Amino acid sequence: MGSCHIGPAFPAWLQSQKNFEYLDLSNASISSSIPNWFWNISSNMEYLILSHNQLQGQLPNSNIGEFLPNLLLLSLSGNQIAGTIPDSIGHLSSLEVIDFSRNNLIGAIPSTINNCSSLIVLDLGNNNLFGMIPKSLGSLQLLKSLHLNYNKLSGELPSSLRNLTGLDVLDLSYNNLSGQIPAWIGTAFLNLVILNLRSNMFSGRLPSLLSNLSSLHVLDLAQNNLMGEIPVSLVELKAMAQDHNMSISLLHHNGRSSSLYEERLIVITKGLSLEYSRTLSLVVSIDLSDNNLSGEFPKGITKLFGLVFLNLSMNHIIGQIPENISMLRQLSSLDLSSNKLFGSIPSSMSSLSSLGYLNLSNNNFSEKIPFIGHMSTFEESAFAGNPNLCGTPLVIKCQDEGIDKNQSDVEDKIDGGFVDQWFYLSIGLGFAVGMLVPYFVLAMRRSWCDAYFDLVDKIVKWLLFRRRVTYTRNHAQRK
Repeated sequence: MGSCHIGPAFPAWLQSQKNFEYLDLSNASISSSIPNWFWNISSNMEYLILSHNQLQGQLPNSNIGEFLPNLLLLSLSGNQIAGTIPDSIGHLSSLEVIDFSRNNLIGAIPSTINNCSSLIVLDLGNNNLFGMIPKSLGSLQLLKSLHLNYNKLSGELPSSLRNLTGLDVLDLSYNNLSGQIPAWIGTAFLNLVILNLRSNMFSGRLPSLLSNLSSLHVLDLAQNNLMGEIPVSLVELKAMAQDHNMSISLLHHNGRSSSLYEERLIVITKGLSLEYSRTLSLVVSIDLSDNNLSGEFPKGITKLFGLVFLNLSMNHIIGQIPENISMLRQLSSLDLSSNKLFGSIPSSMSSLSSLGYLNLSNNNFSEKIPFIGHMSTFEESAFAGNPNLCGTPLVIKCQDEGIDKNQSDVEDKIDGGFVDQWFYLSIGLGFAVGMLVPYFVLAMRRSWCDAYFDLVDKIVKWLLFRRRVTYTRNHAQRK
C-alpha cells in the first residue's frame, strides 16, 4: 500500500488484521501518531515500513520485542517522531535493518542496541541525538552500513568500532566528533566504499594507512581541523584508479531485508549539496576542503583515473598543477580555490571534456589562461583572485596580447598597401596592353591596317548619313 493516499488518520482497520508479515504504508499521507495497539497487530510481522509520512508522537517504551519477535526491517524514516530511542529496541533481536533517519529523535543512542546482533544496516541520521557513540556498537559484527550523520554526537571514535570489519559505509558527517582520525580505519575496514567524516572537529594528520582502503570510492574529510601534508600513499586507493564505475550491486547488502534499504549520500559539489541514491554508483570523490592541510599539490593524484569530484579548496597547499592532470578524464568537478598554488595553468586541462565545474580562484597562478577547447566554457569567477593571471575571460589582458595586436595592425597596413600598389599597377598594365597591342598588330600587317581604317571610314560615313536623314525629317515636321 506504499504511495497510496490513506491518511491523514492512522488506518483503524489495521487493528483487525492479525496475520501481516509485510506491511508497507510508506508515503501514504498519514499525519497522526502511531497508536499503541499497532505494535501488537501481528507477531508474524517481518517487514514494517512507515517511512515518508508525517507521523508524530514517540516510540513505545513497552517491550515491542515481545510483540514483534520476528521483525527483520523497521523503517520509520522521514517522519516527525520525537522523544528518545527506547532501550527496548534491543529486544528486537532479529532486526537486520533499523532506519529511524530524518526524524526529531533526541537523547543518546541506547547501548542495548548491541543486542540486535543480526543488524546489517543502522541509520539514525538527521536527528538530534547527542552524547558519545556507544562502545557497544562494536558488537554488531554483521553491520555493513552505519549512518549517524547530522546529529550532535561528540567525543572520539570508540576503538571498539574496529570490530566492524564488514563495513561498506561509514557516515558520521555533521556532528561534533573530535580527536584524531584513527589509523585503524585503514586496517579494519578493508571493504569500505564510503567514508564520510565531514564537518566535525577531527584534528591531527591524515593517516597514511587510509591508502589500504582498496574499495573506497568516496573519501570526504572536509570541514575539520586536519593539518600536515596530504599523504603520498593516497594514490594507492585502487578503486579510484579504475576508470570505470563500481557495480551498483556493491552497495546492495546481502540479506532478506537489507536489500529493501536504499543507500543515500549527500555530496557537496559544484557549489551545491546533492543527494545521491540510485546513482550513487557514479560517485567517485575526494573532498579534503576547508582544513589546514599544507605541502605540495599531490601530483600522484592524477593516477586516480576514476575520480569524478576533487575538492582540495580552502587549505594551504602550494606547488603547481601537474601537466598530466588531463589524465583524469572522468573529472566532472575540480575545486582548488583558496590555496597557495602558483605557476601557469596547464594547457592540457582544455582536453578535460567532462569537466562541468572549475574553481581556481584565490591562488597565485600567473601567465595567460589557456582559454581554448573546453576551458573556454568557464567564466571569469573560475579564475578570479589571481593577481598575476591574465587573458580571457579576465578583464586583465596579457602584455603579449597588446604586442600581437599592434603587430597584426602593422601587418594589415603593410598587406593593405601592398594590395593597393598591385591594384593600380594592374590597371596601368591593362590600359597599356589594350592600346599598344592593336597598334603593333596593325603596324606589322599593312593589309590589316588598310582594311581596319576602311571599315572605320564606312562606319563614320554611315553614322553621318543617318544623322542627316534624321535632321531632315525633324525639320520637315516642324514646318
